[in-house]
Amino acid sequence: MDDDATYCVTPAAAPAALPSSADAGPPFAECVLCREPTEYPESAKGATLCPVCAWQEAGRSACSG
Repeated sequence: MDDDATYCVTPAAAPAALPSSADAGPPFAECVLCREPTEYPESAKGATLCPVCAWQEAGRSACSG
């Protein structure tokens, strides 16, 4: 068995960087609850929610019987 010390060492992950407004692509709609950018373009119809608020709303509606 080889006792190489680097066998189980994982490289440090680079921190996830948010895209800047210059390279983010088309402008995104704001979440109607927290005003964070959503995954939807500004032209999207209806109440747009960011992934976090959408997940929280799904939990609320599922538990509201």
